[in-house]
Parts: sequence; C-alpha cells; structure tokens
Amino acid sequence: MNIMKYKGYIAHIEYDDEDRIFVGHLTGIKDIVGFHGSTVEELEKAFHESVDNYIAISEETGRPAEKPLSGKLLLSIPPEVHAAVANAAQGHGKSINQWVSETLKEAAQM
Repeated sequence: MNIMKYKGYIAHIEYDDEDRIFVGHLTGIKDIVGFHGSTVEELEKAFHESVDNYIAISEETGRPAEKPLSGKLLLSIPPEVHAAVANAAQGHGKSINQWVSETLKEAAQM
C-alpha cells in the first residue's frame, strides 16, 4: 500500500493508468478529501494543500476538522483468544500491546 503522511493525516495513494495521474484520499476520517498529481512532487504538494485547506475550511465554518486516528484501538475478543495472545506475547518477551502492535503492522504490510 502506498501512503503519504502530513500533519498527522494519512493518505492512500493509487495510480490511475487511464488518466495517467496519481490519486490520493485521506484515510481515517469520514470527510472525503482527495487530491491528485502527475508527478510525485505535484502529488505531495496537492496533498499538503488539501490537508491545509481542509483544516482552514473547517475552522472558517466552525465545524471542527476530523482528527486522524488516535492510535488507540478498543476491541472485544473471546477469552480464549485473549489468553492465546497473552501467551504468544509472553513467549516473545513482549507486552500484549507490543506484540499485537507488531503483529497488526505485519498483517497490514506496513
């Protein structure tokens, strides 16, 4: 997955072979913010401008800009899975948080 980061916002990048441009969209927020560019430099500039404009428009309208994901994840899992995770973490000499974070990062191919 191709991503860009700016001011805490993350964008997912794809290449549109029909229009021959890079297209990006902010992830982790409900608002739709997109941008594009023909080169990496144009794409990066458009990304920064999109984030800055999104924040500015939100301030002007009095509607707060959505914050990117906080990094906190609350989930419910069956007790037996929780126990298996705790055992796996301990077996690797790590806390559950460390082990889960590394495992999810690997699964997400980051």
